[in-house]
Amino acid sequence: MTPDLTTNRSYIRPKNEMIDVMRLTLHTDYALRVLVYVGARGGELVTISEIAESHGISKNHLTKVVHQLGRGGFLETVRGKYGGIRLLVEPQSLRLGDFIRRVEEDFTVVRCLRDQGDHQCRIGATCLARDAFRQGVQAFFDSLNGVTLADMIAAELRGQLLAVSSISRAAPWA
Repeated sequence: MTPDLTTNRSYIRPKNEMIDVMRLTLHTDYALRVLVYVGARGGELVTISEIAESHGISKNHLTKVVHQLGRGGFLETVRGKYGGIRLLVEPQSLRLGDFIRRVEEDFTVVRCLRDQGDHQCRIGATCLARDAFRQGVQAFFDSLNGVTLADMIAAELRGQLLAVSSISRAAPWA
């Protein structure tokens, strides 16, 4: 029987239960969804309500995300009755890894990589794991930088096109 991981913090996961997931915050997830959704609309103004409904996300939470994206120079926000948001960046110039580095707060895999105050590693000068962790994080971002916002928007548009063509083929009146 597998122990309950929430109550037993000293549990070491067996090899066959390894999880190969690096988690990003919901803020970053939502920010990417917003950029792709807005980018797929080709410059037309989009409302936060429209995005929230499309993705099943809280409008209040999404408003905070959009505000941060606007302050960061990623989105143009137009106020008023006919307002909305649209991309302020060129999709082909925004690399995924660079974006995530700007949005996420901390990618320190282990405390010793911070090199600040009480977090300084006592064996840092001879530790091989420290360099391996640093290289791993760099490889993660190098891989993400192989994808641009334009790539993500194109994939979204292809997915929408496939969904529409599937529906029209399955419709009895088509």
